[in-house]
Amino acid sequence: MSADWGTVTVGRITLRETFTVTESGLDGRELSLSGQESSPDLTRAQLVVRHDNLLALQNSVIPVTFTDKPERNGFYTVKSVSADYAEWSGEVVTSTWKLDLTRLGTQGSLDLQSRLTGAVRANPYSLVGERWHAPPIGHYGYFTGATNPGVMTRTGEDGPHLVYRGVPAGSAPRWGCDPTDYLRGRVRFLSGGEELVGCDQECSTTSWSLSNGLVNVTPSVSASLDVQTYSGGAWQSKLWRVFSDTSTEVTSWDAVTLLHNEPEMVTVRLTKGLNPGRFVMDLTMRRGARVVEGYLKRGTADTLTVRLAAMENNTAPASGEYVVATGDDPAGNRFIAGSASNFTPHASGGLSLAATTRLDFFLGAVVNGSSPASGDEAAVLRDQYLAAMPETIHGVRR
Repeated sequence: MSADWGTVTVGRITLRETFTVTESGLDGRELSLSGQESSPDLTRAQLVVRHDNLLALQNSVIPVTFTDKPERNGFYTVKSVSADYAEWSGEVVTSTWKLDLTRLGTQGSLDLQSRLTGAVRANPYSLVGERWHAPPIGHYGYFTGATNPGVMTRTGEDGPHLVYRGVPAGSAPRWGCDPTDYLRGRVRFLSGGEELVGCDQECSTTSWSLSNGLVNVTPSVSASLDVQTYSGGAWQSKLWRVFSDTSTEVTSWDAVTLLHNEPEMVTVRLTKGLNPGRFVMDLTMRRGARVVEGYLKRGTADTLTVRLAAMENNTAPASGEYVVATGDDPAGNRFIAGSASNFTPHASGGLSLAATTRLDFFLGAVVNGSSPASGDEAAVLRDQYLAAMPETIHGVRR
């Protein structure tokens, strides 16, 4: 991207900022952008991802920010999008695009409202979970009515992330955020090193990552998953093995599919053929979470297992809903794995369930294990997993 041009960021997509934007103010305030991305300067792979990301923009609330026209920063919805793709083989590839946006307002005039939906996961432990929520880093004025939630801070790669605990039932929290802060602490899915937008995308089966700045999950050449926790200013790795039956570890995947892809939550499905049949693992990451959520499924009943690649001493509470390391690892953390199912703890550290077609689980770490950050102990991670709720964001005039 030439140094002579600024950039415009539309949601999670960064484009070259052109000299002119077209605005209208009839029934609603509209803003139209058009431009062209090309390879070179981008690589061909980057150009194709940018083209596909543009066409994946949805009619949801997105921040739009400009380098040279910051007065037009604000929150918008996408009215329409189009892009013409052209390739002169071996020479130039271009994507000529056009965006029509509806302006909702500036950060000073607009509240963002989070509709938290869903229910506590059914579990045999009679646990009700904990209603929690994590807006973007840099938000302000978090409002839930007459009852305030508790607050804790989790520090990740993007900085300190406020997490609200005990959010009052039935409330739809409202909060403010500068558009330039909105994407901080978001959940990202990268394929081949490029962040993807939307779900209609081709995903690499070997080079991908799922991260929220607190937890990062990637494939591993020596295990099924590498689940990394951010602590002490760096990523700390734990390798996990996933078994599709009593003895078969899954170390490669036939397909990777995005099921949900928004800054506040991403769900990705990994599929493996069993010849015959198939084995599926869904992974979900939420903004502000210390764990990755998983769900295993196969057509015929067998033993499903998720366990550490290298054994660590571990224990479980009397109720048995999770297992956690008994001592701190070299980074000062303790692994944790749990489920809403009545599983059997694995000796290496992990969980297993016999004669089943499905198994839910969560994986993560108690940071600063023997002296965890306030409120970030094993039971909190369990309760927040049990009450994880999808989030839909709306713009509301103040």
